[in-house]
Amino acid sequence: MLNANKNIWLKILIPVAIVCVVGGLWILKNTQDSEPEKGVSVGSNNPDFALDVTDELDLDQLKSYGLPIVIDFGADSCLPCKEMAPVLKALNEEYQGKVIIKFVDVWKYQELAQGYPISLIPTQVFIGADGKPFNPENPSAFSLNQYVTKDTGELVFTTHEGGMTKNDFLMIFDAMGVQ
Repeated sequence: MLNANKNIWLKILIPVAIVCVVGGLWILKNTQDSEPEKGVSVGSNNPDFALDVTDELDLDQLKSYGLPIVIDFGADSCLPCKEMAPVLKALNEEYQGKVIIKFVDVWKYQELAQGYPISLIPTQVFIGADGKPFNPENPSAFSLNQYVTKDTGELVFTTHEGGMTKNDFLMIFDAMGVQ
């Protein structure tokens, strides 16, 4: 009789234990799936959101976050760039997770500027959250330059040449749909 009671308890406890383990694994898996794309978090510890660029820009990785991107090509020793440095730093901190802001020192890392239409510094490149060049209704309202391909007329770059104030950036962020 004692053995029969023991078997009944084992028949109850084993399925309950299995259900608990499976449920725990399901909860663990679903909480991990809610992390941002590619398992990389948006935040100050994520190198994709660091302001200063010293290695090749992986635009595909940056675009995968679905955020607007601003790349400022300048130099630490350029006067307008020095004036913009605290603005870029403050915006990068304030808009972390809303806009990706990058600074490339083209005198230290000339190779990182290759492929971009840079004729003077500072020059800012603007990319929309959709991964395409930012295309406002009225680019001249923001003093933006737009570069298109000769054959198809496809927009390939939207830039601004020269220094920008925090208000200049904020007006563009607003036009980009940044909240």
